[in-house]
Amino acid sequence: MSQTQRNDSGQINSVSGPVVTATGLGAQMNDVVYVGDEGLMGEVIEIEDEITTIQVYEETSGVAPGEPVENTGEPLTVDLGPGILDSIYDGVQRPLAVLEEQMGAFIDRGVDAPGIDMDATWSFEPTVEEGDVVEPGDIVGTVDETVSIEHKVLVPPDFEGGEVVAVDGGTHTVTEPVVELDSGESVTMHQEWPVREARPSEDKRTPREPLVTGQRVQDGLFPIAKGGTAAIPGPFGSGKTVTQQQLAKWSDADIVVYIGCGERGNEMTEVIEDFPELEDPKTGKPLMSRTSLIANTSNMPVAARESSIYTGITIAEYYRDMGYNVALMADSTSRWAEAMREISSRLEEMPGEEGYPAYLAARLSEFYERAGLFENLNGSEGSVSVVGAVSPPGGDFSEPVTQNTLRIVKTFWALDADLAERRHFPSINWNESYSLYTDQLDPWWKDEVADDWPDIRQWAVDILDEETELQEIVQLVGKDALPEDQQLTLEIARYIREAFLQQNALHDVDTYCEPAKTYQILGAIKTYHDEAFEALDAGVPVDEIQSIDAAPRLNRIGTTEDYEPFIDEVEQAITDQLREAYE
Repeated sequence: MSQTQRNDSGQINSVSGPVVTATGLGAQMNDVVYVGDEGLMGEVIEIEDEITTIQVYEETSGVAPGEPVENTGEPLTVDLGPGILDSIYDGVQRPLAVLEEQMGAFIDRGVDAPGIDMDATWSFEPTVEEGDVVEPGDIVGTVDETVSIEHKVLVPPDFEGGEVVAVDGGTHTVTEPVVELDSGESVTMHQEWPVREARPSEDKRTPREPLVTGQRVQDGLFPIAKGGTAAIPGPFGSGKTVTQQQLAKWSDADIVVYIGCGERGNEMTEVIEDFPELEDPKTGKPLMSRTSLIANTSNMPVAARESSIYTGITIAEYYRDMGYNVALMADSTSRWAEAMREISSRLEEMPGEEGYPAYLAARLSEFYERAGLFENLNGSEGSVSVVGAVSPPGGDFSEPVTQNTLRIVKTFWALDADLAERRHFPSINWNESYSLYTDQLDPWWKDEVADDWPDIRQWAVDILDEETELQEIVQLVGKDALPEDQQLTLEIARYIREAFLQQNALHDVDTYCEPAKTYQILGAIKTYHDEAFEALDAGVPVDEIQSIDAAPRLNRIGTTEDYEPFIDEVEQAITDQLREAYE
């Protein structure tokens, strides 16, 4: 956040962890203030008579009553402009690389730095001329921000707009005017926007394309739309972070915003070290060239954890306004909710369920509702897809954060600790997960992949449902007591689980599965199903059907790079061997 002229000062009345009260401060709700002799950044969250309550985004040990509090008179904002991508921030958009250069690995308190480099120069290419009329949100020029992304310079949404009277192409810093309007307004490459206020759009539309994740269980059975919302709940060790990292690496979004909200430091370290090394599968360029990371680990001040979510979604909306599809990963919203609970308890508010504040559901709704497919002010179309991890204590999905999230999101990927223990990854439980986007996305799958995709997907779901029912009987009487057709159904379901639902994130080929491959793997398993039941009807014993040596090769399709001839070969071998058994 850029430092603005500070006005109105008061003094500290009391300090309770990240919550500080002050007197004599002429502030409004959500104003940013600087607390104590060290100037710790905070935000006004409550005003009652002469007492102003502030949540401080930094450690407050040693801060004492009587120290000064200075008010900026502005809400918490983020700096928007070229330079956001390929950057790593903390929860209030301080660039960690810049702070490390200034003071090393440990950041001092009271230190501030703008979110983008105000002195860096960029080559501005105008897209408007003198005499053109521009309105709020219109594109006036472009900048090559990274090797992957063209940054579009916008008229700020809160401008009046007007006729262009001067255009200055060439190399500029982000604070220098590049377009002058007859209204007296000057457009620069730098904007500021309050994080708690959604950026305006012309219209919100119904999503119609999937966010292709490259993960078979998600794309195939429980898809999310571009502009959709999803939750990944799961207990410790079930793979939430790895699943989100896979989505960040492989989803077909133009831009990724990854928020590490209250996660362990070693996990965020892994993300920060891995992402710069990764190659974008679509372009072959560095993945970080279209990624912005926000690192707010569990050892950082709890109040900044709450702001990191809003910082991330505001950055995502900014690129959405340029016409890009943005995927935002929040890991995890439970830590965010825990931060709200701690602040609420220090404010002595009336607690709701399990101590969470009564406004928990409202805050979650505000966050997820900023996702969507939008018609922007400039007529372009952009989207923000939000995927939030949830960490229910003990894996209990009935706890408040999971339940309130369930009421909001339309895709639910439920992670299962039992599957994780069996080394089944991604450990998404197909019986508890769901997607409400399948019907509206089916036309895309029919046009882009195959006409019969919805039928094959439903066939797989039916087989898995039947397996769940049969497993209860198997627990009682054993598999051999089942009729042969039900034994064969269990065998088919095993291949769906092993060859289709399981996917190796660490395998160079299997880590990403394109939609066509997802469809063909499931199609190959259905071929085995159809031929096997035909052989069973012809009198071939189920043991003989299960023992053909071609069927286990289904499990190798995912790790086969040149998969199409391999699938043809496997399907032909299955057909030949089963028909040979009864002809």
